[in-house]
Amino acid sequence: MKSYIITFIFLFIVFTSNAQGLLNKLEKTFTHQDTLRGSITKERAWWDLKYYHLDIKVNPVDKTISGSNKVRYTVLSEYSKMQIDLQEPMQIYKVTQDGKELKFERNGNVFFIELIANQKVGEIKEIIVSFGGKPKEAVNPPWDGGITWKKDKNGKDFIASSCQGLGASVWWPCKDHMYDEVEDMLISVNVPGDLTDVSNGRLKSIKKQKDGTRTFNWYISNPINNYGVNINIGDYVNFSEKYKGENGNLDCNYHVLSYNLALAKKQFKDVPKMLKAFENWFGPYPFYEDSYKLVEAPYLGMEHQSSVTYGNQYKNGYLGRDLSGTGWGLKFDFIIIHESGHEWFANNITYKDIADMWIHESFTNYSESLFLEYYYGKEAGAEYVIGCRKNIENDIPIIGHYDVNNEGSGDMYPKGANMLHMIRQVINDDARWKSILRGLNSTFYHQTVTSKQIEDYINNQSGINFNRVFAQYLTTTKIPVLEYIFKDGSFGYHWSNCVAKFDMPIKVRLNGIDTWLKPTTEWKSQKTTNDQKTIEVSKDFYVTASNIIE
Repeated sequence: MKSYIITFIFLFIVFTSNAQGLLNKLEKTFTHQDTLRGSITKERAWWDLKYYHLDIKVNPVDKTISGSNKVRYTVLSEYSKMQIDLQEPMQIYKVTQDGKELKFERNGNVFFIELIANQKVGEIKEIIVSFGGKPKEAVNPPWDGGITWKKDKNGKDFIASSCQGLGASVWWPCKDHMYDEVEDMLISVNVPGDLTDVSNGRLKSIKKQKDGTRTFNWYISNPINNYGVNINIGDYVNFSEKYKGENGNLDCNYHVLSYNLALAKKQFKDVPKMLKAFENWFGPYPFYEDSYKLVEAPYLGMEHQSSVTYGNQYKNGYLGRDLSGTGWGLKFDFIIIHESGHEWFANNITYKDIADMWIHESFTNYSESLFLEYYYGKEAGAEYVIGCRKNIENDIPIIGHYDVNNEGSGDMYPKGANMLHMIRQVINDDARWKSILRGLNSTFYHQTVTSKQIEDYINNQSGINFNRVFAQYLTTTKIPVLEYIFKDGSFGYHWSNCVAKFDMPIKVRLNGIDTWLKPTTEWKSQKTTNDQKTIEVSKDFYVTASNIIE
């Protein structure tokens, strides 16, 4: 009896703790700081970002970053207060415009700057922000990010940034909202003389300083989102190749720790394979001018634009594991394929609000399947994406809360990919599907977008209204159920456990014959015979089926 009581208490604790965890997710409260970070405030809305020159010194000894950021902008409407974001404990020391020092006040992670000069509509202006401090150290990068300060096997400093969600303002002052991307940018990074910095874009120069340090100057000629800006500092060696792509020769540069050169030359052969497959599916690599770089980092990896970071231990799969459980996930290096896929979906097409993060992750998770399909066939790609369903939790909706810097469920990866896989089945025209994927990248080239824009584009280009499919899989945690019944020579069916008027067509094998059904939430029926009572739902659809027996 005592053992039963102990078991009951244990199960009660597990249940209540899990329930409380779910409750906390569903009842998340937001603060004024969340609003300042996640909304287009009036202190942001009046100016359009044009150019940054981020000029910093990275000091590994005391884990500090200091320097300045020149912010160039166009005045959209007259206003005298500007919001610049820089997270605690980092500090802004001074702000100047036209040589005059400006007053500013801090509100948590936000600085409000009082401008002296008239801000006339259409004028191009700039401020210079001097700053410094010890930025938040990454706890579990890239998910709980910041700056990673590590040592390599030889005891040399190995440093990198990763800050999606948390925000670039964790380590440098900027307009930290995704809706307004800087058009071009210069990054100057001063590091100890025995180390190399690799950042975004192309290396323009290396300047040796009198104190023995070196400054690396990187120029980005394309629009870039804030979290895509990165620093990678280490004892790097470099090798390179040219990829003959749709827009000509693409410079591919690889930066790895000196003792991993041989491993990298073998493992990074996935890069040209990736480029060939993704240019086929998505169109030309979006940043030929800035090159493609793969850079070893002291954490798993991240999609920093033209400076993709890599820490997958030179293994296929995800740190050697197949996330799909099918075997197909061991045919490629997960980080090379997934993080590079973000060059199209995240860096080329970027969400305006992190609540729509599915635009990045669902398409990129699905790109893993498309990579496999390109090299191993359609069935391989389908098996992989279907296999990844085992990772779906259905905890909270995929779309988060808007205007408070809140992302939705991690289901945006496997569940979002399976939603796209189903949409492809319903379209039932692979040529059109491919044209939609390529069309997204050309229509929204270098733009920030909303979920509605992506949904509308797919609807319009396919000629099919998927609004209820998007609503079902992006805004609820319910798995649709195809309820059916065989009775008196007829077959009845409808959708349940779904949004109102859910109407996704579905492919089934009915009495041994492949056919399409067009269920709605209302019952439909068709004639059959009494001895024909079998139905099998296509595995390509993430739904369940239930036989209603009276």
